[in-house]
Amino acid sequence: MTPEQLIDRLAQIVGHAHIVTNEDDLRYFGQDVFDEGQPPIAVVQPNTTQELADAVKLATEHKFPVIPRGGGMSYTSGYLHNQPAVLFDMSRMNQVLEINTEDMYVRVGAGCRWVDLYEALKDSGVRTPMWGTLSGMRATIGGGMSQNSVFFGSGNHGTAADSVIGLEVVTAKGDIIRTGAGGIENGLPFMRHFGPDLTGLFTCDTGALGFKSEVVLRLIPTPESKRYLSFDFNTHSELMSAMSEISRQDLASECFGFDPFLQVQRMKRESIAKDIQTMGKVVSSASSLKDAFKMASSIIKAGRGYMADTRFSLHCATSQRTEAAAKDAEEKIRTIATSRGGKEIPNSIPTIMHANPFTPLNNMIGPQGERWLPVHALVPHSRGIKLVDAIEAYFRSQLAVIEKFGIGTGYLFASVGQSITLIEPVFFWPDALMDFHHRNVEESVLNRIEDFAPNAAARDAIISLREGLLDVFAEYGAAHFQIGRTYRYSENMDPAAVSLVQSIKRILDPDELMNPGSLGLH
Repeated sequence: MTPEQLIDRLAQIVGHAHIVTNEDDLRYFGQDVFDEGQPPIAVVQPNTTQELADAVKLATEHKFPVIPRGGGMSYTSGYLHNQPAVLFDMSRMNQVLEINTEDMYVRVGAGCRWVDLYEALKDSGVRTPMWGTLSGMRATIGGGMSQNSVFFGSGNHGTAADSVIGLEVVTAKGDIIRTGAGGIENGLPFMRHFGPDLTGLFTCDTGALGFKSEVVLRLIPTPESKRYLSFDFNTHSELMSAMSEISRQDLASECFGFDPFLQVQRMKRESIAKDIQTMGKVVSSASSLKDAFKMASSIIKAGRGYMADTRFSLHCATSQRTEAAAKDAEEKIRTIATSRGGKEIPNSIPTIMHANPFTPLNNMIGPQGERWLPVHALVPHSRGIKLVDAIEAYFRSQLAVIEKFGIGTGYLFASVGQSITLIEPVFFWPDALMDFHHRNVEESVLNRIEDFAPNAAARDAIISLREGLLDVFAEYGAAHFQIGRTYRYSENMDPAAVSLVQSIKRILDPDELMNPGSLGLH
């Protein structure tokens, strides 16, 4: 079957209006935040699980590779490829399908964005444990299951995959698999574990084993009492020591920090006009008029100047069921931070982030329009400070390259659950933006940035620096999210475990057509 014949048959399944073949759009769908692959031969936009299953089966029967794409926020070539392939865009499968407050679960289409779920649940008195990513304006929940992710709620409740209790998955053969109790005859998707954990099998697979079509997440009562705190530390080791202890004591729903460079970048990005727009959301998020006045007054008084002399900043939010519990957690966080050298500063950053959690994706470029690339590692608390020291040593060894290409480096730190430290070095460098950035960054931002010339040499240097960081991460046994085709899963995992995954891959996808090369599986 020729590509043209396949496209015609796929259109019969999903409708001609839901097949993308325009050259400019195909080029866009062949890009992610960092890189560019071969444009797909077509983009298919199914509306139902059955449409997805029928379209995948048709493509694989005729030996065409199939690639899944959620919100497109990957920076690890998660859906990029170098051969003629059909890309499946899940954006039409975006419904919140069921909110069950009696059995405490919510069922959504894989293309549902985190912001969509947030809006659907915000007045219901319930939420999911981990309730969204920083890119949740675009990032989808199905993508979050395939890539795994963190942020809102992750301090207490871990990753996105820790909140899932069931999946509906389409395999390369077009089979539909329902995991957990949702797969029981006459069952409801109310619990994850019944026999082997098939839900876990299909999470974090970056679409190598199956395409997610529906996701079932746990619900918990929404904690209404919140407190926000921020601190300044002289060193990363002081900050990380405090962050780890706050994490171990399960005190913060979010606990994250910045190094001096990334703080400056953040302050440059924002504007007074944006602060004024956000203030209304800060006020409306308060539990009382008194709290609203206090929060707004504090932010206005602090302005932006307070960050000028801040070095390593730590930001915490504690979300509790009662005011007494929130106050207790607040005092414990304050005690931990100050005992490790932290100086309390205005809490504007966590306050504003909670009031306005899902914002446009302007942070995927630098404040002057530089290109941006994060690289992260997840390690136990006992290895966090040592890993940052090792990263700093590596950067010093590469100083000539960094200075030659005008590369800026910074860090995001965060805690995940009670046992994980996330360390995310980030790179900024002068380089031309891609169509991906122009379609996802606000026009008002694009209009005021520099138009850098293409800088392939700098991009090659970034790739080399990233590979060097992966070597450093491997020395500390780091784990990763959104493995895609960048992080070393098959290379670094126990060989027996990789062999098992490869065997499962051969059963589900015997011709290796489902996101080939993802996870390093061949």
